Amino acid sequence: MADAPRSTPAPTGAPTSIVRTVLAAALVIAGIAWMAVFINVAQDGQKLTWMGDLGRWNFLIGLAVLFIGLIVASHPSAPLGRGRGVIVGMLGCFLIGLVWICVYYIAGPDNSIPVLRNLDQYNLLVGIAFMAVGFVFATKWE
Repeated sequence: MADAPRSTPAPTGAPTSIVRTVLAAALVIAGIAWMAVFINVAQDGQKLTWMGDLGRWNFLIGLAVLFIGLIVASHPSAPLGRGRGVIVGMLGCFLIGLVWICVYYIAGPDNSIPVLRNLDQYNLLVGIAFMAVGFVFATKWE
């Protein structure tokens, strides 16, 4: 009797990279922190004057760092870039973008929400950018 060939298990993909996961989380947190410091500390121009001089560019910097962190998280070696994480990241970004735009329109021009009030019409770009990052996750979906 000949031994039957044994089947080898299918590869599970790239191993989870702790470095990439920590980098993605750090970038997202840094982007949010940048905007929070600007809104709460530097916006009045009294403290952190170098940051206050940047004005609305602070939102671009903070959101860019946040979006780069989300894009890093979409890599297959990060938990959001594999399996069900891709679906969570994709749908999460799509929904955040949709909710961002809807809240902006519902709140109206005289809203009291700090980031929405400061960004004015650029809120549409932020919502669309979240959806674009959702498409980055969608390209990883198998």
